[in-house]
Amino acid sequence: MKTYESLRKTYPVFLYKDHEIQDRGTELSVTYHFEVPGLSCFSPTWSFPKSTSAALKIHDNPTFQAMIFGLGMVELISYWKIACPPKVIVSAGALDGPQVIWWKELYYLGLGEFFYTNQIPADPDTFMELVSEKEPSDKRACPTEAKDGCLIPIGGGKDSVCTIELLKKSGQPLKTYIINPRGATLKTVEASGLSMKDSIHAKRTLDPRMLALNKEGYLNGHTPFSALVAFSSLITAYLHGLRYIALSNESSANESTVAGSTVNHQYSKSFKFELDFHRYEKTFIGSGIHYFSMLRPLSEFQIARYFAGASAYHDIFRSCNAGSRQDLWCGHCPKCLFVFLILSPFLSHERLVEIFGSDLANDLTMKEDFEKLTGIQEEKPFECVGSRKEVNAAVCLTIERMEQQQKPLPALFSWYQQQPVFAASFPKRHDYDRYFDSAHLLPEAFLTVLTEACYGGKLPC
Repeated sequence: MKTYESLRKTYPVFLYKDHEIQDRGTELSVTYHFEVPGLSCFSPTWSFPKSTSAALKIHDNPTFQAMIFGLGMVELISYWKIACPPKVIVSAGALDGPQVIWWKELYYLGLGEFFYTNQIPADPDTFMELVSEKEPSDKRACPTEAKDGCLIPIGGGKDSVCTIELLKKSGQPLKTYIINPRGATLKTVEASGLSMKDSIHAKRTLDPRMLALNKEGYLNGHTPFSALVAFSSLITAYLHGLRYIALSNESSANESTVAGSTVNHQYSKSFKFELDFHRYEKTFIGSGIHYFSMLRPLSEFQIARYFAGASAYHDIFRSCNAGSRQDLWCGHCPKCLFVFLILSPFLSHERLVEIFGSDLANDLTMKEDFEKLTGIQEEKPFECVGSRKEVNAAVCLTIERMEQQQKPLPALFSWYQQQPVFAASFPKRHDYDRYFDSAHLLPEAFLTVLTEACYGGKLPC
């Protein structure tokens, strides 16, 4: 692999040149133009279906233009990281001082895993100089006139299923949002009973030159995809006259992947990002749309318990990145193992084996991932997984239940039972029964729905 420092010397500048919007009647197409001089130009695209009932002026609408520009600012991360040029020049839109600080923080924290896994000694001050060539506009924002309506981004996993089922009780008009639809995302909408006519599908296309450069040994790694979801869902909600965007990120996403550090695979799912995005949107975009996570007060443990009661989705949900293209559980990755473990207190072992197609708790080749998930090793897997403590709680409860039922323990559970972490975690196995994280952005009406469904109508003290 080519080295960070040598690439920065060879390619010292990255350009966000401009973007072009084409109104095709039923959809909007956006093409972004980036360049690393001396290396390559890049032109990724997005397309967004338009609402037939929304009569929006697009090209002279400063609020919409700010959304499109913001999406491009996130999109550029995937292309910047190829060579990590020390200077980024933005000509496509204006950035004032606070915006520059905001974007640099998103890039630095959102690329924490990328820097860590590539052993790049980046620091928040010098990894990038961000320069804007345009002056900020004083044009007034054009907020939505919508009073209700909720957009639900769908990923195909258990979390967005829970958000759908909760919001079906809210009385809000609901529309689902999918980027590049695949089997599990489409099946989730079908199983929910919501109309497929109310499912909005955006298309994101990567520039093939980026993929080719990755194969040639240029730098590659994780980027904050959920920040793309944030800006693209804002565009979609605005185009379709919706007042709310309800994400499905939980409190467990706040935990760092590498213990004692700021490296978090799920940074753009964290409450810090959610709150930062909420403030950025209010200050620099002004759409009037409220962005929040419906599941933020909950842990992954509680989400698993709620999902266990949604049996219509059990055979169709998918969270495995390795098997996403084939729409299956690969059965050999830490994400598969985590979902298996977190559901294990709430579904029978036999049912879990049916769902995943293999017995992950009996697979000793998964022992290293098991140790990372339970905190025996300090570094968690670089996947969207729950906290170490709640994984331990789930395993302890499952062991307790299986022993009460006089069922033989799977190999990983038998091994775990002999470890010090079991003795330390067993007394705390009920810690998540009434867990509630008060750091959230749920509007009062949505919090009431969550309280009634997950806490019997009364929040824990």
